Amino acid sequence: MPEAPISRPQALSGQALSDQALDDAAGRSGTDAVAQARVPDNGAGGPAIPRHVAVIMDGNGRWAAARGLPRTAGHRRGADSVRRCMEAAGELGVRYLTLFGFSSENWGRPESEVSDLMGLLRRYLRSEIAEMHEKGVRLRVIGDRSRLDSDIVSLIEDSEHRTAQNDRFHMTVALSYSGRDELAHAARQIARDAAAGRLDPEQVDVQAVSARLLTADIPDPDLLIRTSGEQRLSNFLLWQLAYAELVFIDCLWPDFGHAELKAAIAEFQRRDRRYGVAVGSR
Repeated sequence: MPEAPISRPQALSGQALSDQALDDAAGRSGTDAVAQARVPDNGAGGPAIPRHVAVIMDGNGRWAAARGLPRTAGHRRGADSVRRCMEAAGELGVRYLTLFGFSSENWGRPESEVSDLMGLLRRYLRSEIAEMHEKGVRLRVIGDRSRLDSDIVSLIEDSEHRTAQNDRFHMTVALSYSGRDELAHAARQIARDAAAGRLDPEQVDVQAVSARLLTADIPDPDLLIRTSGEQRLSNFLLWQLAYAELVFIDCLWPDFGHAELKAAIAEFQRRDRRYGVAVGSR
């Protein structure tokens, strides 16, 4: 992938808006139906809590536009939702959370918007990691780091190193990420190993591919949530989501919180996960 210079972020236009103004613009999130959703306890014989939840965070721009605010305001509010989602996932018993923060295709957005997003990323890495570490959260970042500014890469590496031994909760953020690129990278690794005689081509199987993915050391997602009503994967974890339950919700990402995650998990628990096995054959 060719490298492209990313300009240093200018002052975020959304910062001219106070947090109180954003709170007033947000109003009350969710619906009565969502707020009343209940996730049964995962006791003996009870519905299972998904071990790994992946989320496509969508709708920041539409949230801002609906309130007459700049897109940056939606991204700022969306950053708040990241914290709410992580806290809610831990409270509900989820062990692994993977968020799609920035795709490789997102580099094609206007330079000013990309700059704002990178500025928010810097702020998040500087302000949140200490608390995440204290709470036993391990942070991983997956994606193509060659297009990120060097100071952001340093912040990511420092955050990953600082939290590497934590095991209470696992947070993965996909940045400059492409599912197809990830699979192509795995294929290149397999080809090199085969050419070097380290791998018999006849032994290339599902496990061989999985072991060469960016998520090789964490379980595949059980549940994928996409906000904003869109119903597509958008090049996210294409291999890993093969048997995930997909839940698409109308809620825009800046309005996403505990109640919305709880409702999505309740929907997950209503699904019959057969993994291709016919009913009655187990």
